[in-house]
Amino acid sequence: MGAKKKNELDVPIYLFHQGSNARSYEFLGAHITKVGRVSGVVFRVWAPNAAAVAVCGGWNDWNACADPMEKVSDGGVWERFVPNVGAGELYKFAVTTKKGSVLLKADPYAFHNETRPATASIVYSPEYTWNDGAWMAARRETDMRARPLNIYEVHLGAWRRYPGGSFFDYRKTAEELSEYVLNMGYTHIELMPVTEYPFDGSWGYQCLGYFAPTSRYGAPEDFMYFVDLMHQKGIGVIMDWVPAHFPKDSYGLADFDGAPCYEYKNPLMGERPEWGTKVFDFGRSEVRCFLISSAMYWLEQYHIDGIRADAVSSMLYRDYGRQGQNWERNRFGGRENLEAVSLLRSLNAAVAESYPGVMMIAEESTAWPEVTKSGGRGLGFTFKWNMGWMNDTLAYMSLDPVFRAYNHDKLTFGLVYAFSESYILPLSHDEVVHGKKSLINKLPGNYEEKFDGIKTLFAYMTCYPGKKLLFMGQEFGQFIEWDEDREIDWLLLQYEKHEKLQKFVRVLNRLYLTRKELWNEPEGWNNFAWASCDEAGRNAVALRRTDSSGELLCFFSFCPNPNLNFTVGVPEGSRWQLILSSDDEQFGGEGAVLPAALTAKPLSAAAAEAYAKAPAANAAEPGTAAVAAEATAANFVPVPQEICGQPAAVSIDLPPRCAVIYKRIYR
Repeated sequence: MGAKKKNELDVPIYLFHQGSNARSYEFLGAHITKVGRVSGVVFRVWAPNAAAVAVCGGWNDWNACADPMEKVSDGGVWERFVPNVGAGELYKFAVTTKKGSVLLKADPYAFHNETRPATASIVYSPEYTWNDGAWMAARRETDMRARPLNIYEVHLGAWRRYPGGSFFDYRKTAEELSEYVLNMGYTHIELMPVTEYPFDGSWGYQCLGYFAPTSRYGAPEDFMYFVDLMHQKGIGVIMDWVPAHFPKDSYGLADFDGAPCYEYKNPLMGERPEWGTKVFDFGRSEVRCFLISSAMYWLEQYHIDGIRADAVSSMLYRDYGRQGQNWERNRFGGRENLEAVSLLRSLNAAVAESYPGVMMIAEESTAWPEVTKSGGRGLGFTFKWNMGWMNDTLAYMSLDPVFRAYNHDKLTFGLVYAFSESYILPLSHDEVVHGKKSLINKLPGNYEEKFDGIKTLFAYMTCYPGKKLLFMGQEFGQFIEWDEDREIDWLLLQYEKHEKLQKFVRVLNRLYLTRKELWNEPEGWNNFAWASCDEAGRNAVALRRTDSSGELLCFFSFCPNPNLNFTVGVPEGSRWQLILSSDDEQFGGEGAVLPAALTAKPLSAAAAEAYAKAPAANAAEPGTAAVAAEATAANFVPVPQEICGQPAAVSIDLPPRCAVIYKRIYR
């Protein structure tokens, strides 16, 4: 069958085959239209290796011969106009391979799909009137790197369910989730994938419907309502998106036309063995258009505020997951996947140009340089998940306090690279599944000690450089691991400790929102300073967060015992006022009395004071001044002239396992 030219398609199809059509969904897929006076649907699909393609559905009794498609480009785009077919019709493509077999395939560009286990695509043209104009206008002028970003990560099917276990739909979830997020003080939600996917147990990370919100929770307009309502209430929506790989389901993308099409042809590149999935061919022009168009579609049609690209590390390295196996080097002999690098740069550039203010976020777990830089070697993302901070911090927190002194670097090393990228600190779903335990249950100690520890962890995260992300259920101390088959354990809020932990997180979130010192990351090292970083034996650190609007002094004790006379470096002459203690009774603590204010003392004066307090040896003879003085000198530990570069200090007695925050007083 010869290729036929269609004038109105010449440019978009040419750009598609060149790899530079960022909106290929505008002509591929199923589009309701008119030819002359006849209404119907024009179907188009890319199947370059097919011998023939037909479209079948309910209107032709799924007859694979009734509506053959015409090849309209040498690169393999097929087309068919079917009259008197409209919205709601089910359809698939019947693809005849070069070997003569017929494959029934769902439409890769479908805007709506049947709910699993059914697999057909649905002719659909979403119609919705948006009411988020103010949000969208403000977003275009906003750089989230210089704004507070506190993300609540959610799986829509497991946040809330009806008593019988059935899902909330998009609209009911929007109404309840928006109120909860507002009350808790989060700025954004991040949705685990809502792109249509066949297997619930994949949580959406093995998806096939790259242009369709999952029908588990309703129709496309219902998801539009979800995003719209969030925006009207001042909440941003980030979605997880999977550009790295896809599942092998027979009706999906794998061997779409009887041969590798969306995946690499090279068997050393085309599969991800550890996940049982296919790897996109990042260098193929039409695949690049498919992926970039998918991202652009969600931003354009659903007003999404950010896209977190999943498994970016697996894209960047040709040997990822293949250690000890055969893999193929790039043309320069290296392990970098240069095609994936090019794709990611093109994707991020396209988004930045068309949708200013939208965040592109990388889940990237290696030391790949300049992930959040543009130009040169940069990949052009807005943010990168700080997996190093997450791994080190949770490893430290999971240790018995006896061993924490020997792992103090897990608290401090992250500052070596904290400002090398624009980071998000993720305590995500990945850390509370597959035997890893929930966050609170990772921590050592008894019931009460676990709550003290998790409050200290959350406060440390809030005060540490980087934006914030917390997975649902951890804010009130869910003890069991997350399970996608049930809602999170809201019943725990009947218990005082859980309710008070949730209250602490709410207060902490509002502190983050109102204190610019905690989120003005573009200032880099001008925004952060250690106040004490080498007291490994105390299991404690202190830091200062600074901005033109003010300064905070933050103490963290991970020790099971009181930390007495903890002395930290501060600017000379500074005064500090207590604003938060995790040990407060309202948060389930013991209510230890802390000084309402601290005043810096020059370290020379502090040294004299410390000498005067140094204990004389018990063996000193009563009344023998010389012996007592000698014992005092022997037990005295000299105070340095500076602590973390500061000539002055404050001292405090910290309760066990607690976080304490002071603000600087300037009057």
